[in-house]
Amino acid sequence: MSVADALVDAADADGIDFDGLTVAAGDDGYQFRTPDTDAVLTAADLREHADSPYVTNWYYWEHDIGGHETPRRAFLRWLEGGDDRPVPERYDALDSGHTRHWGELAVTVTHGDAAGSRRYDVRHADDVDADTDTLATYTDPRDARELVKHDDDDGYRPLSTAPSLPHGWAFTDLDGGALVDTIDYVYPATVANWHREREGSLDVDHWADVADRQTGIYGIVSDLDEDALEWAAEACCVDSQCLKRREWDRDEDDALDVPRGDGEFPCREPCSLFVAAARKFTTLEREDTREYTFELTPAEKEQIEDIIGAVADDRTDDIREADVYEGANRYRTRFLRAKRMDDHGLSGTPTYPEDHDDDDDDGDHH
Repeated sequence: MSVADALVDAADADGIDFDGLTVAAGDDGYQFRTPDTDAVLTAADLREHADSPYVTNWYYWEHDIGGHETPRRAFLRWLEGGDDRPVPERYDALDSGHTRHWGELAVTVTHGDAAGSRRYDVRHADDVDADTDTLATYTDPRDARELVKHDDDDGYRPLSTAPSLPHGWAFTDLDGGALVDTIDYVYPATVANWHREREGSLDVDHWADVADRQTGIYGIVSDLDEDALEWAAEACCVDSQCLKRREWDRDEDDALDVPRGDGEFPCREPCSLFVAAARKFTTLEREDTREYTFELTPAEKEQIEDIIGAVADDRTDDIREADVYEGANRYRTRFLRAKRMDDHGLSGTPTYPEDHDDDDDDGDHH
Protein backbone atom coordinates (compact mmCIF):
# COMPACT_ATOMS: atom_id res chain seq x y z
CA MET A 1 0.00 0.00 0.00
CA SER A 2 1.33 3.43 -0.90
CA VAL A 3 1.89 6.10 1.73
CA ALA A 4 -0.90 8.21 0.23
CA ASP A 5 -3.43 5.34 0.28
CA ALA A 6 -2.47 4.41 3.84
CA LEU A 7 -2.83 8.05 4.93
CA VAL A 8 -6.36 8.41 3.56
CA ASP A 9 -7.43 5.01 4.89
CA ALA A 10 -6.15 5.78 8.39
CA ALA A 11 -7.81 9.20 8.37
CA ASP A 12 -11.15 7.66 7.33
CA ALA A 13 -10.87 5.00 10.03
CA ASP A 14 -9.75 6.15 13.47
CA GLY A 15 -7.64 9.12 12.43
CA ILE A 16 -3.95 9.65 13.20
CA ASP A 17 -2.25 11.11 16.26
CA PHE A 18 1.45 10.30 16.12
CA ASP A 19 4.76 12.13 16.61
CA GLY A 20 3.31 15.59 16.00
CA LEU A 21 0.96 14.53 13.18
CA THR A 22 -2.82 14.54 13.61
CA VAL A 23 -5.25 13.77 10.81
CA ALA A 24 -9.00 13.37 11.19
CA ALA A 25 -11.88 13.11 8.75
CA GLY A 26 -14.69 15.66 9.15
CA ASP A 27 -17.73 16.95 7.36
CA ASP A 28 -15.71 19.64 5.61
CA GLY A 29 -12.75 17.44 4.69
CA TYR A 30 -9.65 16.23 6.47
CA GLN A 31 -8.18 18.19 9.35
CA PHE A 32 -4.39 17.99 8.87
CA ARG A 33 -2.11 19.29 11.61
CA THR A 34 1.64 19.28 12.22
CA PRO A 35 3.72 21.78 14.24
CA ASP A 36 4.08 23.73 10.95
CA THR A 37 0.67 23.21 9.30
CA ASP A 38 -3.00 23.47 10.25
CA ALA A 39 -5.37 23.02 7.31
CA VAL A 40 -8.59 21.39 6.16
CA LEU A 41 -7.89 19.39 2.99
CA THR A 42 -9.75 17.46 0.36
CA ALA A 43 -8.81 13.83 -0.21
CA ALA A 44 -6.75 14.87 -3.22
CA ASP A 45 -4.97 17.56 -1.22
CA LEU A 46 -4.35 15.11 1.61
CA ARG A 47 -2.63 12.78 -0.81
CA GLU A 48 -0.38 15.64 -1.86
CA HIS A 49 0.89 15.77 1.74
CA ALA A 50 2.00 12.12 1.67
CA ASP A 51 5.63 13.19 1.27
CA SER A 52 5.58 15.27 4.45
CA PRO A 53 8.27 14.04 6.89
CA TYR A 54 5.57 13.71 9.55
CA VAL A 55 3.56 11.43 7.26
CA THR A 56 6.43 9.28 6.05
CA ASN A 57 7.63 8.97 9.66
CA TRP A 58 4.16 7.81 10.71
CA TYR A 59 4.04 5.34 7.83
CA TYR A 60 7.38 3.82 8.76
CA TRP A 61 6.51 3.22 12.38
CA GLU A 62 2.93 2.13 11.85
CA HIS A 63 3.29 0.08 8.67
CA ASP A 64 6.92 -1.03 8.38
CA ILE A 65 7.59 -1.59 12.08
CA GLY A 66 4.25 -1.90 13.88
CA GLY A 67 4.42 -3.99 17.02
CA HIS A 68 3.19 -1.50 19.57
CA GLU A 69 4.56 -2.11 23.09
CA THR A 70 7.17 -4.56 21.78
CA PRO A 71 10.87 -4.47 22.72
CA ARG A 72 11.81 -4.26 19.04
CA ARG A 73 9.79 -1.12 18.39
CA ALA A 74 10.90 0.55 21.63
CA PHE A 75 14.56 -0.17 20.88
CA LEU A 76 14.41 1.13 17.30
CA ARG A 77 12.75 4.34 18.47
CA TRP A 78 15.36 4.71 21.22
CA LEU A 79 18.13 4.44 18.63
CA GLU A 80 17.00 7.59 16.84
CA GLY A 81 15.51 9.39 19.84
CA GLY A 82 11.96 8.84 18.67
CA ASP A 83 10.45 9.71 22.04
CA ASP A 84 12.70 12.68 22.71
CA ARG A 85 13.27 14.61 19.48
CA PRO A 86 10.86 16.08 16.90
CA VAL A 87 10.61 14.56 13.45
CA PRO A 88 12.52 17.26 11.51
CA GLU A 89 15.46 17.05 13.92
CA ARG A 90 15.55 13.27 13.58
CA TYR A 91 15.33 13.42 9.80
CA ASP A 92 18.23 15.87 9.69
CA ALA A 93 20.29 13.46 11.77
CA LEU A 94 19.35 10.53 9.53
CA ASP A 95 20.67 12.40 6.50
CA SER A 96 24.23 11.80 7.64
CA GLY A 97 23.53 8.88 9.96
CA HIS A 98 22.67 8.88 13.66
CA THR A 99 24.76 6.57 15.86
CA ARG A 100 24.13 5.19 19.33
CA HIS A 101 26.15 2.65 21.29
CA TRP A 102 24.89 -0.60 22.76
CA GLY A 103 27.65 -2.20 24.78
CA GLU A 104 30.62 -2.39 22.42
CA LEU A 105 28.34 -2.04 19.40
CA ALA A 106 27.79 1.12 17.39
CA VAL A 107 24.45 1.22 15.58
CA THR A 108 23.96 3.82 12.86
CA VAL A 109 20.53 4.70 11.48
CA THR A 110 20.12 6.35 8.07
CA HIS A 111 17.31 7.02 5.61
CA GLY A 112 16.33 4.05 3.47
CA ASP A 113 15.40 4.08 -0.20
CA ALA A 114 11.63 4.15 0.32
CA ALA A 115 9.94 7.24 1.73
CA GLY A 116 10.39 7.36 5.48
CA SER A 117 12.17 4.01 5.70
CA ARG A 118 15.33 3.44 7.72
CA ARG A 119 18.42 1.31 7.21
CA TYR A 120 20.73 0.15 9.97
CA ASP A 121 24.45 -0.55 10.19
CA VAL A 122 26.04 -2.26 13.22
CA ARG A 123 29.73 -2.80 13.94
CA HIS A 124 32.26 -2.66 16.76
CA ALA A 125 32.24 0.81 18.31
CA ASP A 126 35.99 1.13 17.69
CA ASP A 127 35.31 0.69 13.96
CA VAL A 128 32.57 3.31 13.75
CA ASP A 129 34.66 5.61 11.53
CA ALA A 130 36.27 2.83 9.48
CA ASP A 131 35.61 2.67 5.74
CA THR A 132 33.16 -0.18 5.22
CA ASP A 133 35.35 -1.48 2.38
CA THR A 134 38.04 -2.28 4.97
CA LEU A 135 35.67 -4.45 7.03
CA ALA A 136 34.20 -7.90 6.49
CA THR A 137 30.52 -7.20 5.74
CA TYR A 138 27.47 -9.31 6.52
CA THR A 139 23.73 -9.02 5.97
CA ASP A 140 22.43 -12.22 7.61
CA PRO A 141 21.94 -11.76 11.37
CA ARG A 142 22.69 -15.45 11.97
CA ASP A 143 26.30 -14.87 10.96
CA ALA A 144 26.78 -12.95 14.20
CA ARG A 145 26.55 -16.17 16.23
CA GLU A 146 29.89 -17.48 14.99
CA LEU A 147 31.46 -14.07 14.54
CA VAL A 148 31.40 -13.18 18.25
CA LYS A 149 32.38 -16.55 19.74
CA HIS A 150 36.06 -15.59 19.83
CA ASP A 151 37.97 -12.40 20.56
CA ASP A 152 40.62 -10.74 18.40
CA ASP A 153 43.22 -13.24 19.62
CA ASP A 154 40.93 -16.19 18.78
CA GLY A 155 40.27 -16.79 22.47
CA TYR A 156 36.88 -18.27 23.31
CA ARG A 157 34.42 -15.80 24.85
CA PRO A 158 32.45 -17.70 27.53
CA LEU A 159 30.54 -14.54 28.48
CA SER A 160 28.63 -12.88 25.64
CA THR A 161 28.58 -9.51 27.40
CA ALA A 162 32.30 -9.40 28.18
CA PRO A 163 34.00 -6.29 26.71
CA SER A 164 36.00 -8.40 24.26
CA LEU A 165 34.07 -8.29 20.98
CA PRO A 166 36.28 -8.86 17.94
CA HIS A 167 36.90 -6.01 15.51
CA GLY A 168 36.88 -5.72 11.74
CA TRP A 169 33.30 -6.51 10.67
CA ALA A 170 30.01 -4.76 9.91
CA PHE A 171 26.40 -5.76 9.33
CA THR A 172 25.09 -3.40 6.69
CA ASP A 173 21.84 -2.38 5.02
CA LEU A 174 19.65 -4.06 7.64
CA ASP A 175 15.99 -3.38 8.21
CA GLY A 176 14.71 -2.93 11.75
CA GLY A 177 13.84 -6.57 12.36
CA ALA A 178 17.21 -7.82 11.10
CA LEU A 179 19.03 -5.27 13.23
CA VAL A 180 17.35 -6.43 16.45
CA ASP A 181 17.99 -10.06 15.50
CA THR A 182 21.68 -9.26 14.99
CA ILE A 183 21.93 -7.59 18.38
CA ASP A 184 20.18 -10.54 20.01
CA TYR A 185 22.82 -12.87 18.59
CA VAL A 186 25.62 -10.63 19.89
CA TYR A 187 24.05 -9.76 23.26
CA PRO A 188 21.22 -12.27 23.91
CA ALA A 189 18.07 -10.98 25.64
CA THR A 190 19.54 -7.53 26.30
CA VAL A 191 16.92 -5.69 24.24
CA ALA A 192 14.07 -7.59 25.90
CA ASN A 193 15.40 -7.04 29.43
CA TRP A 194 16.13 -3.37 28.71
CA HIS A 195 12.53 -2.96 27.59
CA ARG A 196 11.13 -4.80 30.62
CA GLU A 197 13.12 -2.51 32.88
CA ARG A 198 11.78 0.59 31.11
CA GLU A 199 8.25 -0.74 31.50
CA GLY A 200 8.78 -1.55 35.18
CA SER A 201 8.35 -5.30 34.66
CA LEU A 202 11.92 -6.59 34.92
CA ASP A 203 11.87 -9.74 37.04
CA VAL A 204 15.05 -9.88 39.13
CA ASP A 205 16.34 -13.14 40.61
CA HIS A 206 18.60 -12.35 43.53
CA TRP A 207 21.62 -14.39 44.60
CA ALA A 208 19.93 -16.16 47.51
CA ASP A 209 17.21 -17.57 45.24
CA VAL A 210 19.62 -18.52 42.47
CA ALA A 211 22.02 -20.18 44.92
CA ASP A 212 19.22 -22.16 46.54
CA ARG A 213 18.24 -23.56 43.14
CA GLN A 214 21.68 -25.01 42.46
CA THR A 215 22.14 -28.77 42.69
CA GLY A 216 24.97 -31.27 42.34
CA ILE A 217 28.48 -29.85 42.45
CA TYR A 218 27.08 -26.30 42.44
CA GLY A 219 24.92 -26.84 45.51
CA ILE A 220 27.70 -25.52 47.75
CA VAL A 221 27.44 -21.95 46.44
CA SER A 222 24.71 -21.16 48.97
CA ASP A 223 27.48 -21.38 51.60
CA LEU A 224 29.28 -18.33 50.17
CA ASP A 225 29.13 -15.74 52.93
CA GLU A 226 28.14 -12.11 52.44
CA ASP A 227 31.68 -10.71 52.41
CA ALA A 228 32.83 -13.28 49.85
CA LEU A 229 29.75 -12.61 47.71
CA GLU A 230 30.67 -8.92 47.60
CA TRP A 231 34.26 -9.78 46.67
CA ALA A 232 32.93 -12.07 43.92
CA ALA A 233 30.67 -9.33 42.54
CA GLU A 234 33.59 -6.88 42.66
CA ALA A 235 35.70 -9.38 40.73
CA CYS A 236 33.14 -10.38 38.11
CA CYS A 237 30.31 -7.85 37.83
CA VAL A 238 31.98 -4.56 36.96
CA ASP A 239 32.27 -2.71 33.66
CA SER A 240 35.79 -3.96 32.97
CA GLN A 241 34.52 -7.55 33.04
CA CYS A 242 30.88 -7.38 31.93
CA LEU A 243 28.87 -4.73 30.12
CA LYS A 244 25.63 -5.48 31.92
CA ARG A 245 24.47 -3.36 34.83
CA ARG A 246 23.90 -5.61 37.84
CA GLU A 247 20.37 -5.33 39.23
CA TRP A 248 20.46 -8.34 41.55
CA ASP A 249 21.68 -8.33 45.15
CA ARG A 250 22.07 -10.91 47.89
CA ASP A 251 18.31 -10.75 48.30
CA GLU A 252 15.56 -8.20 47.88
CA ASP A 253 16.32 -6.57 51.24
CA ASP A 254 20.11 -6.92 51.35
CA ALA A 255 21.92 -4.86 48.70
CA LEU A 256 25.57 -5.52 47.87
CA ASP A 257 27.97 -2.67 48.54
CA VAL A 258 29.53 -2.99 45.09
CA PRO A 259 29.11 -0.67 42.06
CA ARG A 260 26.42 -1.95 39.71
CA GLY A 261 28.13 -0.85 36.50
CA ASP A 262 27.13 1.70 33.90
CA GLY A 263 25.87 -0.61 31.14
CA GLU A 264 22.80 0.32 29.13
CA PHE A 265 21.21 -3.08 29.65
CA PRO A 266 20.40 -4.70 33.00
CA CYS A 267 21.58 -8.00 34.46
CA ARG A 268 18.55 -9.60 36.06
CA GLU A 269 20.24 -12.57 37.73
CA PRO A 270 23.69 -14.08 38.43
CA CYS A 271 24.85 -15.73 35.21
CA SER A 272 26.14 -19.29 34.86
CA LEU A 273 29.73 -18.03 34.69
CA PHE A 274 29.29 -16.22 38.01
CA VAL A 275 27.80 -19.35 39.59
CA ALA A 276 30.74 -21.43 38.36
CA ALA A 277 33.19 -18.88 39.76
CA ALA A 278 31.24 -18.75 43.04
CA ARG A 279 31.67 -22.52 43.41
CA LYS A 280 35.45 -22.11 43.31
CA PHE A 281 35.32 -19.08 45.61
CA THR A 282 33.26 -21.14 48.09
CA THR A 283 35.89 -23.87 48.25
CA LEU A 284 38.67 -21.29 48.61
CA GLU A 285 36.85 -19.59 51.49
CA ARG A 286 36.64 -22.89 53.38
CA GLU A 287 40.38 -22.85 53.98
CA ASP A 288 41.62 -21.52 57.30
CA THR A 289 44.11 -18.67 57.26
CA ARG A 290 47.74 -19.26 58.17
CA GLU A 291 50.62 -17.00 58.99
CA TYR A 292 53.62 -17.08 56.69
CA THR A 293 56.93 -15.30 57.01
CA PHE A 294 58.57 -14.01 53.85
CA GLU A 295 61.78 -12.14 53.34
CA LEU A 296 61.17 -9.38 50.78
CA THR A 297 62.57 -5.96 50.14
CA PRO A 298 60.02 -3.11 50.07
CA ALA A 299 60.39 -2.94 46.27
CA GLU A 300 59.72 -6.68 45.99
CA LYS A 301 56.56 -6.40 48.11
CA GLU A 302 55.31 -3.59 45.87
CA GLN A 303 56.25 -5.63 42.80
CA ILE A 304 54.08 -8.54 43.94
CA GLU A 305 51.22 -6.09 44.38
CA ASP A 306 51.88 -4.74 40.87
CA ILE A 307 51.79 -8.26 39.43
CA ILE A 308 48.46 -9.02 41.10
CA GLY A 309 47.00 -5.75 39.83
CA ALA A 310 48.24 -6.29 36.28
CA VAL A 311 46.78 -9.80 36.08
CA ALA A 312 43.48 -8.75 37.68
CA ASP A 313 43.11 -5.81 35.29
CA ASP A 314 44.26 -7.82 32.24
CA ARG A 315 47.16 -5.42 31.59
CA THR A 316 49.98 -7.92 31.21
CA ASP A 317 49.92 -7.75 27.41
CA ASP A 318 50.30 -3.98 27.59
CA ILE A 319 53.53 -4.09 29.58
CA ARG A 320 56.50 -3.84 27.22
CA GLU A 321 59.36 -6.28 27.61
CA ALA A 322 61.86 -3.41 27.70
CA ASP A 323 59.99 -1.52 30.44
CA VAL A 324 61.75 -3.00 33.47
CA TYR A 325 60.40 -0.16 35.61
CA GLU A 326 56.99 -1.84 35.54
CA GLY A 327 56.58 -4.21 38.47
CA ALA A 328 54.79 -6.79 36.32
CA ASN A 329 57.41 -6.66 33.57
CA ARG A 330 58.24 -10.22 32.49
CA TYR A 331 61.98 -9.96 33.08
CA ARG A 332 61.55 -8.32 36.47
CA THR A 333 59.07 -11.06 37.41
CA ARG A 334 61.46 -13.77 36.28
CA PHE A 335 64.25 -12.11 38.28
CA LEU A 336 62.02 -12.10 41.37
CA ARG A 337 61.20 -15.77 40.85
CA ALA A 338 64.87 -16.67 40.44
CA LYS A 339 65.79 -14.77 43.61
CA ARG A 340 62.88 -15.53 45.94
CA MET A 341 61.35 -18.86 44.89
CA ASP A 342 62.57 -22.43 45.14
CA ASP A 343 60.92 -25.85 45.26
CA HIS A 344 59.34 -24.94 48.61
CA GLY A 345 57.68 -21.73 47.37
CA LEU A 346 58.01 -18.02 47.84
CA SER A 347 61.07 -17.03 49.93
CA GLY A 348 61.69 -20.70 50.63
CA THR A 349 58.47 -20.92 52.66
CA PRO A 350 56.38 -24.03 51.91
CA THR A 351 52.61 -23.68 51.65
CA TYR A 352 52.16 -26.58 54.09
CA PRO A 353 55.19 -26.55 56.42
CA GLU A 354 54.09 -29.74 58.17
CA ASP A 355 54.66 -31.64 54.93
CA HIS A 356 58.29 -30.56 54.96
CA ASP A 357 59.32 -31.35 58.51
CA ASP A 358 61.54 -34.17 57.35
CA ASP A 359 63.28 -31.84 54.90
CA ASP A 360 63.93 -29.34 57.67
CA ASP A 361 65.28 -32.03 59.98
CA ASP A 362 67.62 -33.25 57.27
CA GLY A 363 68.87 -29.74 56.64
CA ASP A 364 67.76 -29.81 53.00
CA HIS A 365 65.43 -26.80 53.31
CA HIS A 366 66.93 -23.37 52.75
